[in-house]
Order: sequence, then C-alpha cells, then structure tokens
Amino acid sequence: MIRDNNESTRLFEPLMVSASSPYKEELNDLAVDLVAHAADFRSSLPESIASSLVELIRSMNCYYSNLIEGHPTHPIDIERALKGDYSSDPEKRDLQFEAEAHIAVQKWIDEEGLTEAPTSPMMLQEIHRRFCEQLPAELLFVEMPETGERIPVTPGVFRERDVKVGHHIAISPGAVSRFMNRMDEVYSTAGRIESILAAGYAHHRLLWIHPFIDGNGRTARLMSYAMLCNSLNTTGLWSVARGLARKESEYKRHLQACDATRDGDLDGRGTLSEAALAAFTKFFLQICIDQIQFMKNLMKPERLKDRIVLWAEEEMRGGRLAPKSDSILREILYRGELERGEVSEILGVSDRSARRVTAALIESGALKSESSRAPLRIAFPATLAGRWMPGLFPEQ
Repeated sequence: MIRDNNESTRLFEPLMVSASSPYKEELNDLAVDLVAHAADFRSSLPESIASSLVELIRSMNCYYSNLIEGHPTHPIDIERALKGDYSSDPEKRDLQFEAEAHIAVQKWIDEEGLTEAPTSPMMLQEIHRRFCEQLPAELLFVEMPETGERIPVTPGVFRERDVKVGHHIAISPGAVSRFMNRMDEVYSTAGRIESILAAGYAHHRLLWIHPFIDGNGRTARLMSYAMLCNSLNTTGLWSVARGLARKESEYKRHLQACDATRDGDLDGRGTLSEAALAAFTKFFLQICIDQIQFMKNLMKPERLKDRIVLWAEEEMRGGRLAPKSDSILREILYRGELERGEVSEILGVSDRSARRVTAALIESGALKSESSRAPLRIAFPATLAGRWMPGLFPEQ
C-alpha cells in the first residue's frame, strides 16, 4: 500500500497569480509581448528554412536541458549519435543515448503526439515513460542523498516513496495523483493569456509535487515546451531551455523561492507565496522573449546568408568544396529550395560536374535532400552551427 498522508491540495496553491494581484498586469503585458514576438519570428522564416532549423533546435534544447542536470552532451556528439556514431567511452555513450531519448520525446511532441493537454497526468507519465524507457540501465537509478541507496527508476510510474529535494519535503507518494489531477484541472482549461502564463506556473508546481523518483526537471521543461507550442504555435523554432541553462543559478533560486509559504496577508490567499510564483513566471516569460530575439537575430536573412557564403568561400579556397558552390547556396537561401536539374544551368557546367558540386555540399552537411531526386534545401548541422549561428551553443 502506497502511503497517503491525505494532504490538502491547498498546500500548493495558488496555482495561478490572481487577477487582483499587483503583479498580474505586468505578467499579462509580458504574455502579450511574447505572443507578438513568437508570431513575428515564425512568419519571418520561409518554410524550407524553418523545417531544417527545427531539427537543430531539438538538439539545442536537449543539450541545454541535460546541461541543467549536469549531463553535458554537445550537439555535435548528439548529431553523431543520431547517425549511429557512438563514443567508445561508456559514460559518454550513455549520455548520447540519453540525448537521443530526449530528442525522440521532443520530436513526438512536435509531431502532435500528445492526445491531451500537456499537464494531463497521463501525458506527463507518457513523456516520462518515453524518455526513460530509452535510457541505458545505468541511468535508470537514482541515489538517495541521505542514505546512498540506489533506487530504480520505473519509466512513466509515479513515485512510491518519500523524497526530499533540497529543503523541500515533497508530498506523500499516495497524494501525488490527487495533486496532479488538481494541477491539470486548473491549467488545462486556461484561456489564451492564462495558458501562456501557465507554462511558468505549472513548471514550478510540477517540480513541487515531484511526481517521479527521478527525471522531474526534464519532464517539467518538456511539459512547458509543449504548453508553449500549444499556446503560441512555436513550431519548435526556439526553446526556453537555452535561456534557463544560461541563467541556471537564477532559475534555481526562483524555483526554490517558489517553495516558500505565503509572506503575510498581502502575499495572495494560498499556502505558497504568490509573489514568488509571479517573480518566477516573469523571469520565465522574459527568458522566452530573450530567446526568440536571439534566434531572430541569428536568422536575419542577410546576416545568415553572409555567414554561410563566407564559410563556403573558405571551403572553396581550401579545396573542400568545388568552385561556384557558393552560388548554389545563395540561390537556395534566396528561393528556399532548388531542383537538382537546375544546378548545371546555374553553374554553367555539365550534369556530371553539377552532381559533384551537389554531392560535396551534401557531404559537408550544408545541404540536404529527402531523396536523390528531391529538391535541395539548406541544412543546419551541429558541426557548422558555430560558424553559421554563433552563440547557439558553446564550441566543443
């Protein structure tokens, strides 16, 4: 029998910042700004560019989310793993498997795999299950800090024992389902602006419940990612995880502050601090806006084209790309895609020479194509991200 201490769900209220709160107007304004920034960035990208970018953003999101957990796997190593190229070092190989699992779950979210709201207990169990069931056995254990006991992690199953996270003692295991249901009841029915704010609210409240014995941080970030996808139609073109990782100390300070109880009669009407929840949500929304702006600046057409063409010119001088390869890249960047049969005409060379130019560009990772006859499109491989999109993630 799993022990339930019959805790009241009032223990983790407020679940939302109230309309009468002095912080609510600023949060609403930030949510409206976020809607505008997200829509502007989404509309600024041609579909061919956006679809290629999404794959790199998954690796970036995975890298930064795992980095917060102390598991650094560089996107170049993630990209190698996705091609079946694993490290000979067992520890690095396990982390590559972990990264693959994270990317698979995000791809499932991007492809509308969720059949209910992201805050649904069933969906959160499915996110956790899909992530954990792909992990190597060595990563499916958690060591209890006070006893040193190694506890197995069961994918998709709520914890069956007590846990303590820092100074926070989580609710009894038998109470987890009740609290999860209450959380979903509030967040899944939120209106447009409230659903955006809820991505921040729910992020902390899920971690406060700590429903799984391990993997709660990544589950919370994937949940918030899915919530923002739904409310903003992000199409996977940016991620809050990069911003959270770059301000990890502040991120964790905010989360810890949200564990605090109400500070007097002016701090909301729940058990926990409304001011702290508002402060974290403000931080979360500002991070989202910062990351959209960062991506928008990176993807400005002229600057992006200049960086890619400069790279191509250097590769041509080094003999790694054929002469006039930059002309093909310019054309694709302008048009979005290019039929293979047009390459020889653009370059003024034979079909055979055109195929050599195309093959070298594909081999370099700069271009991709769904098949040998499909149009050519720009690709965004992790190996070239440092040159084409500086600052996206650290150099390896």
